[in-house]
Amino acid sequence: MDPSPDDVSRYPNRPSGLTGTEIAGYRVERELGRGGMAVVYCAKDLRLDRTVALKLLAPGLARNDTFRRRFTHESRVAAAIEHPHIVPIFEAGETDGVLYIAMRYVSGLDLRALLDRDGPLPVAAALRIAAQLASALDAAHEHNLVHRDVKPGNVLVAKGVDSDHPEHVYLTDFGLTKKSLSLTGFTTVGEFVGTLDYVAPEQISGRPVDGRCDLYSLACVVHETLTGAPPFQRDEDIALLWAHQYDQPPALTAKRPDIAPDADAVMAKALAKVPEDRYDSCLEFVSALRAATRVRPRPAQDSGPGTTRPLTQVDARAPAVPAVADAPGAREAAVGAERPGSPGGPPEPPSWAAPVFRKGA
Repeated sequence: MDPSPDDVSRYPNRPSGLTGTEIAGYRVERELGRGGMAVVYCAKDLRLDRTVALKLLAPGLARNDTFRRRFTHESRVAAAIEHPHIVPIFEAGETDGVLYIAMRYVSGLDLRALLDRDGPLPVAAALRIAAQLASALDAAHEHNLVHRDVKPGNVLVAKGVDSDHPEHVYLTDFGLTKKSLSLTGFTTVGEFVGTLDYVAPEQISGRPVDGRCDLYSLACVVHETLTGAPPFQRDEDIALLWAHQYDQPPALTAKRPDIAPDADAVMAKALAKVPEDRYDSCLEFVSALRAATRVRPRPAQDSGPGTTRPLTQVDARAPAVPAVADAPGAREAAVGAERPGSPGGPPEPPSWAAPVFRKGA
């Protein structure tokens, strides 16, 4: 029997609370991750006998008509995008007052866990990942869909198909609910949705956003893959907000002297405070960075940081991606899931309220 909204909210602190429950034709097997607005479960599609990632939204969201309509529209747009680096959405709907999204299940490392494990990546590997993300984002932008929350935790890194493509990257968790919340008044004055380390200035100030806000966030992610940290680091959240809006980004080569100085100008343009001053597309940015760093698209033996172990030691059981064993210390990465509060620690209980920016979330 499908749970009521009260059934879902009854177990905010119990990962096994819905285990074995059938929801909209999916049997919940275990919890994968949770955030302020949703909990993601590994579930079995009983109709097609396949494993999926099932994201259940906070019950209160379904009671807002504007939100429900926006959620349905944005879900259909996202599901219509067929791209090798965007995790497919199988179904989105509502059952007994609970909004849900069923997506392809991918097991393995996300980029956040990979960086936590290995630190900065080789230049060639970082640019391969960036190019796949840029391709996915540009495809979404062509459908007038803005991700709004590009961050390492929303990037899954699976094993690639051959030596020329040693990793396969999936972009997950498009900001469907985030956009809807901002348009329906679910966030209160002074609150906004996203992740502080990677947020574009126009998102902070509440100005209209387009694909160029994703480009800014992508540049922040690329900076972290190359240096081990996002471009702006401050002790206080308010100072970090200020830095995104007014401070100039640090030189990339200050932490990676092995990279050609021309890369600094490329990163500065991608991180421009005014959207019109940035590149016209994410792929244009990555192409410019590749030319500046003088790294060819082909994989290369890189003696820089991040070469202590193979990049893609993951368990990738998604279709068309070869499966290998989980790496030591690898963490399961779920499509659309928020990371737990700390590595190896218990999950954060959902607040079932519109989240605000969380540093490093």
